[in-house]
Parts: sequence; structure tokens; C-alpha cells
Amino acid sequence: VTGDGTNDGPALKRADVGFAMGIQGTDVAKQASDIILTDDNFSSIVKAMMWGRNVYDCIAKFLQFQLTANLSAGFISVVSAAAISSVPLRAVQMLWVNLVMDTLASLALATEPPTEDLLNRKPYGRTKSIISPFMLRNIFGQSLYQLTVMFTILYAGQYFLDVESTVQKIQYDPHAAKELSGQFTLVFNAFVLMTLFNEINSRKLHGERNVFKGIFQNPFFYCIWIFCFAAQIVIVTFGGRVFSCAQLDIYQWGWSLLFGIGSLI
Repeated sequence: VTGDGTNDGPALKRADVGFAMGIQGTDVAKQASDIILTDDNFSSIVKAMMWGRNVYDCIAKFLQFQLTANLSAGFISVVSAAAISSVPLRAVQMLWVNLVMDTLASLALATEPPTEDLLNRKPYGRTKSIISPFMLRNIFGQSLYQLTVMFTILYAGQYFLDVESTVQKIQYDPHAAKELSGQFTLVFNAFVLMTLFNEINSRKLHGERNVFKGIFQNPFFYCIWIFCFAAQIVIVTFGGRVFSCAQLDIYQWGWSLLFGIGSLI
């Protein structure tokens, strides 16, 4: 509902969204409205709708991304702690993962610019859940993929990744869990790369096939993504005991990258 006069106040207050004129509108109309058009231009309503839908989508994108990462990290930590009395993702590594998820990812996904495509679909219902069935499918599908990869590295990595089995060593010597582990480092590296590539997936919420569409229209996104990727290389290569990381060779990095790219499929 739009209005500018005192008599429009009740309708503006009762409406789902009330627009008042900022220049010619009365104080009563402005106080009763939800949005004030400061330029008295009705075309601004379209922009307000576009930005409103964009803000809603940005929140949903971040939720889709964060829930996937939290579900995967939490599940493997709980199961590993129960099975081998150790966790492959160390505390300082989880700090880095949470930095990626909570701070940098929120900046990357929350700065997606609005597009005209937002106006070409039906509006969200008032009672509609912010987590749609498609998002649930993405969250559980990605979590299942990430957990499958990480458990494969944990229990079968020694057969094809040229890495010593820390899981087997811990069974005979519990103190082995305190040593730098190439196997645990591979789990950490693969998880971070899968999380980074899933961040690209999280840009889309409605089943779009091309997840790269419009990615270069948001410099915040690709700059943050490149920074996180480069930082992960530095952490694994030079982090050593500070980040509980063992050295990985090119072959193991190739597998980690392949696992990450697999998140896009």
C-alpha cells in the first residue's frame, strides 16, 4: 500500500508493506509506513523489492553454506572421538575453518549484488521457511559427500594417497595422536577445499545449473575466495606444529584439489 496523507495511515499500518512519500507525505503517513520513499518516486518501490529479496537470499546462502560445513565438521569430530579417541580436525584448524565460515564467507555471500532475475520469480510466502527443500537437499547432499571423502581418507587413505595410517598407529600407541599426521592433514586440507568450492555452490538457491553465473560481478566474493585458497596453501605448507599440519606432496595436493572440485558436481 502506498499513501501520503493522514487518512492513509490506517491502511499503511495494516498493510504487509506500507510505502509513504518522503517529500509530500504527512508525519502520520510516515510513522505508519514500513518504507519511506525519500524521492517520492514510485520506481523506487521496484528497487526496494529487489534489494529486499536480495537480502533474504544472502541470508539463505550463508545458512546453506554454514550448516553444511558445521554438519560435516561436527559429525566427523564426534564419530572420530568415539572411534579412535582422537579428532582429525585440531582446535587451531577448526578456528581457521570457523574464520572462513563465519567471517569471510559471510562477507563474500552477503555482498552479492541484486539482479533483475530476482523480480522474475514469485515472492516468498509469509510463512515460508527460509531453508527451502532445495537447500536441504544441497546441505545434506554436500555433507554426505564431504563426510564420505573424509572417512575414506581416514580409513583407506594409506592405500591410494601415499600416507601413513595414523588411525592404525593410535590403536597401538595412543600417544601417536599428538604427532604431526599426514593423514589428518589430508583430512583437514580436503575439508577446507571442499568447503571453499561449496561456497561457490551456495551462491545459488533455486536449482540453477551454472553456479559461476555472475561470479565476477562481485569482487568481494572472488577476492575473498582467492585469499582463503592462498591462505590454506600457506597454512598447510608452512604451518607446521602451529597448525598441526604435516607436509603434503604434489600428489596429495592434487587429490585434495580433486575432492574440492568434486563439490561442484
